[in-house]
Amino acid sequence: MDLRKRAAQLKTDIPAVFLSLESPETPWYAKALAALTLIYALSPVDLIPDFIPLLGYLDDLVILPALITLTIHFIPKETFERYRQEAQGMWQDGKPQKWVYAIPFVFIWLLVLWLIVRKFLLES
Repeated sequence: MDLRKRAAQLKTDIPAVFLSLESPETPWYAKALAALTLIYALSPVDLIPDFIPLLGYLDDLVILPALITLTIHFIPKETFERYRQEAQGMWQDGKPQKWVYAIPFVFIWLLVLWLIVRKFLLES
């Protein structure tokens, strides 16, 4: 699979990994790895900051795809294929059809922002 096809496949695989979290057929260790992978994928904080020339995009090109591949390896093949097919229609018209899944992540980042603001404004 060439790089462009692999990048396009990631657009389906990331939502499929998320959907696999809901399945009782997915083992607990695959769910734990999937959760870590999704948190890393959606986090604005990178392991290697993007402003570092060349190395900054290493996580986007190597680390994240490697985490996704490892996660897929631990999810039962039939389960993942079912969710991969379901995930193919999630990004029609350039936006996710199941945007409600983003709500927990928005709340987590709002909580982090609130804690930072509270720390600096209330202690000043």
